Amino acid sequence: MKEKKIPAFLLVLLFPVFLLQSVSFSGLNLLSDDRLLYRVDSGDQHAIFITALADMSFQQLTAFPEKLQLIDNGRTVLAVNRFGAARIPVSGGLPSPLPGYPSFAAKNTPLPGDLQKLEVSFDGRWVLYVEPTSTAYGNLLLIDTANGVKKTISERVELPAADFPAKWHPDSRYFIYCKDGRLYYFPIISDLSVLVDERFRMLGAGGINSITWGSFGDFYFLTGTTLYRINNHELFTRTVYGDFLSIGEVSAVIPVEFNPTLDRYWISPDSRSVLVNKNDKSFFVFPSGFQDAAFSNLPFIMIPHGTEKINVLWSSSGILAITAMHKNKTIAWRFEITGNSTRNLNSANVPASSAGLLSPDGTKAVFWSGSGLELWDFINWRQIQKLKNEQIFSCAWINNNNIVSGSERFIESVNISDPGYQSRRLCLSGITEEFGFGISQIFARTGNEWFSTDGQNQWTSADNPQLRTVSLSSERYRVFLEPQNAGYYINVPVIRSAVSSNTTTLVSGHSVNGAYDSSASRLPGRQTQIALCFDLYDDDTGLLQTLAALKKRNIKATFFLNGDFIRRHPLAAAAIAEAGHETASLFYAPIDFSDTRYRIAGDFIAGGLARNEDEFFHATGSELSPLWHPPFFRSSSLITSAAAAAGYATITRTIDPGDWLSREEAVRLSLRQISPSQMIEQIIQKKSSDAVIPVRLGALSGGRDEYLFQRIDVLLDALIRSGCKIIPVSEVIRK
Repeated sequence: MKEKKIPAFLLVLLFPVFLLQSVSFSGLNLLSDDRLLYRVDSGDQHAIFITALADMSFQQLTAFPEKLQLIDNGRTVLAVNRFGAARIPVSGGLPSPLPGYPSFAAKNTPLPGDLQKLEVSFDGRWVLYVEPTSTAYGNLLLIDTANGVKKTISERVELPAADFPAKWHPDSRYFIYCKDGRLYYFPIISDLSVLVDERFRMLGAGGINSITWGSFGDFYFLTGTTLYRINNHELFTRTVYGDFLSIGEVSAVIPVEFNPTLDRYWISPDSRSVLVNKNDKSFFVFPSGFQDAAFSNLPFIMIPHGTEKINVLWSSSGILAITAMHKNKTIAWRFEITGNSTRNLNSANVPASSAGLLSPDGTKAVFWSGSGLELWDFINWRQIQKLKNEQIFSCAWINNNNIVSGSERFIESVNISDPGYQSRRLCLSGITEEFGFGISQIFARTGNEWFSTDGQNQWTSADNPQLRTVSLSSERYRVFLEPQNAGYYINVPVIRSAVSSNTTTLVSGHSVNGAYDSSASRLPGRQTQIALCFDLYDDDTGLLQTLAALKKRNIKATFFLNGDFIRRHPLAAAAIAEAGHETASLFYAPIDFSDTRYRIAGDFIAGGLARNEDEFFHATGSELSPLWHPPFFRSSSLITSAAAAAGYATITRTIDPGDWLSREEAVRLSLRQISPSQMIEQIIQKKSSDAVIPVRLGALSGGRDEYLFQRIDVLLDALIRSGCKIIPVSEVIRK
């Protein structure tokens, strides 16, 4: 094995980098009546706002369509984005903030990272939202959208990761939520103040993915290998009669163990079939009443490694379609399920993207992507029409004949029953290259088209707009942009009173709800730099969601790979290298060097590292970085010296999250397991400059209820929002 040296810096940073700073302002324009027009950018999204400086009231004029859904029984479009959740009438109009939900217009700071998730009732009257109280926990709030009144449903609920911790019943009369591995119900009654205490509303143990509803409103609960079906009126007797087993009937017994933290399931519209997804690796279809006698004859799909963005569409006619993305290409599986018989309907046709929605009657589907919007005949599985040739971010069905779509320029409704597929603009969304005040209107240009609004009514087309000269002062105020050295803002509009000595900023009243300790981000100088690394011993569970979370935030991390993992999952090893992450050694086998059965010598260490290099090169065509840590971080001076002689730097962990501790190990070692959310809280409390924080990927043989990697989005956002820059391990040891 040739001697290796750690490569020098490829880039020298001349100035401090602040990843927290994600919000900037531009285009300030102050009218004589003291209304300030401006644009706000957050990441790749932006919106136009107008603020009345006299009372600092904010109005949003455009809405980015990152996520669209219909509320208010189909009368209102809800556009969720970095600036909040905005309501837009289906008939068209200016966006207005959803009452009670944090938005920039309601003086909340747009945060980097994932959108703050919400769950809207089917009738659109109620919104569930977890308001953060710390880096990993928050209070589950019920918001009345009619008046913005909030009610705290439960305290110290885990912040949403992949799934929101609550689900509404289709008739919006109640919802079920999850907390600490237990399920609770909450009914919507006329006087919510008289509702019984939470402990008397507990249904039993389970995760939010343990439950779902059938088309007829019946409640389903999947635990272990048994699927229970429970009538609605029986659900509320749970607190009297004990558990689900005593009030539900067995709908199916399946031959695979269901894990609500890793698996998913769907009930067919006729409630006669069940689809189970095992850890994004395989699909099984079971008929109701199945008792595992003919398991080998059931439809089974093995999902190719690297598959992501899985989407399930199931029509009332029995057609089941599963779409997904694999290596940036769409793949699809289709079945027709009638009674207990299943017929494969696979064809060569695939939409441009797996992102899609089925029409209410199940006969059509829309799929959207960066290349446009497609309308498909779902029954015959063919494209009917390409409706748009521009990037579409989100889409929703208004009814069987109308959809609403969101592009970089517009939120529009499209009439698919019209031969010409006519579109009607509801609101301006993203791209606004130019904007300003007219005599009595506000104008904005997107592409080559101009639009105007009086601030009360929706945007309409405008010809030959006459814009006033941009002004930064009035009789009472002067405004200008001031760069920020730290914090969430790159710059802020400063408002200086011309009639007094008062000076303030446009965002002086904005807050982050006290959810994150941002004190570090307010200090001048470089951010706290930490190295987040990931250990892979023999299983790739959690790798795909980890790679996706890092890619979303443009973070490069370090992955330590064990020889057993490389041999079992060569495609996974290649995916890490292809994503541009640093790859390092975890030895060729998961050997505990503290075990007295092993005689550790220098040539043994050198040989094990060399063998792992060969395994990695054979699988990926790439070389491992000259970094390693012994399996389970069990090291000694002899081991470190032997590795150094072989050209390797030995890495030690600064913070031990404890995610390696399985249930069996906890019993054997008399240690207490803590939840991933508790791990995140401790990591944030203990973080320090140049800390090395390992995260264990893969399912543990001794089992855990939940893994830290399942909350990787929450961990990354907590680190970034608390003032951390995440870097590869090699950058830490170079210092």
